[in-house]
Amino acid sequence: MANRVVVTGLGIVAPNGVGIPMFIEAIKNGRSGIKYHSQLQDLQFSCQIAGRPELSTELISSCFTELELRNFNSEGILYGIIAGIEAWKNAGLSLEREEDPDWDSGTIFGAGTSGIEKFREAIYKIDEKQVRKLGSNAVMQTMASGVSAYLGGKLGLGNQVSTNSSACTTGAESVLIAFERIQSGKAKRMLAGSTSDGGPYIWAGFDAMKVCTYKHNETPERGSRPMSLSASGFVPACGAGALLLESLDSAVERGAVIYAEVLGGHINSGGQRGTGTMTAPNSNAVQNCISSALKNTGLHADQIDVINGHLTATIMDSTEIRNWCTALGRSGEHFPYINALKGMTGHGLSASGSMECVASVLQIAEGFLFPNINCEDLHPDITAQIDPQKIPLHYHPHPIEYLAKASFGFGDVNACIIFKKYRS
Repeated sequence: MANRVVVTGLGIVAPNGVGIPMFIEAIKNGRSGIKYHSQLQDLQFSCQIAGRPELSTELISSCFTELELRNFNSEGILYGIIAGIEAWKNAGLSLEREEDPDWDSGTIFGAGTSGIEKFREAIYKIDEKQVRKLGSNAVMQTMASGVSAYLGGKLGLGNQVSTNSSACTTGAESVLIAFERIQSGKAKRMLAGSTSDGGPYIWAGFDAMKVCTYKHNETPERGSRPMSLSASGFVPACGAGALLLESLDSAVERGAVIYAEVLGGHINSGGQRGTGTMTAPNSNAVQNCISSALKNTGLHADQIDVINGHLTATIMDSTEIRNWCTALGRSGEHFPYINALKGMTGHGLSASGSMECVASVLQIAEGFLFPNINCEDLHPDITAQIDPQKIPLHYHPHPIEYLAKASFGFGDVNACIIFKKYRS
């Protein structure tokens, strides 16, 4: 018999809130974390605004030793470790070191890139023939699996310790991979999440592609506008989100707080066929991913109460809504409520899915809908498909039984997760 899987811990490093208390207050109040960055202007970026978490020295020092911080220059790993440790503590698990690893616990913690600034530092030192000054921890900061490796050591994880990478689908994919490992009985607990480096070396390519907004450099908090007629591209961002997934039996046995249940989901690819390309989704594949997630969980489309969409504030937003309508067979006033976190955080790239999963689970646990900000001028192509009342502009309490969370990424890859209100 398959194990039931629940969420017992949450961690977040987001542009609008570092730590669950600050983050939940921010999303309830529709507070943006997007700011102007003079460095981007100096570099002649069209988009000079971004979402970047603000970390205190005290918080960083609480997660790292002095030795680890010496020559440390890997922002994404930093975010991932802070979010992962918060989720672990939030689940009521101990950080005390034991002689043996915890064979029942592992992590699937994704990343898009790792240690870009460290690579840059290495190039300069090599050019100047000072490679020995780079530091002995350069490898750990630049290897693709750096974030999961650091977490594995800090938490003493003895089960699977891996990093996945699937562009903007990474975070949602990590949750589903972790879910399947627990469901099959191969682990009791899995820390799932994803992280993303930030800064000009990550964001320059998107600016060159002209997919980032350039119209709100003087009004940064208004810049990220999912589902808006005046949306002009996404706002680049970075951060990390983490969820501690656990078998229900294990959670009940240790008296853990249960935020939500993970029912299942689906991962697929459009194969870059049809409408699908490296940068655009194959709509048939997106619809298949959503309908397959429902089939996997045994739900009917009319049972979904809320959708937490991918919704990046680009021309693809209306296409995403159309795909949801088609996959669910629901439109107009019969469409579920839907919201988009990116209006408050910007597009966190490989971190976006995990940050949005954290926001989704918080909505289920506390029974509310966070507001869609900056879309008071809803796009007519969207309102032609769904009732505007289904796109809440203000916070309000709302009980949620089933929530669908989807992410879509470069390479024409998709993931859809179904979360449920936990009931014993």
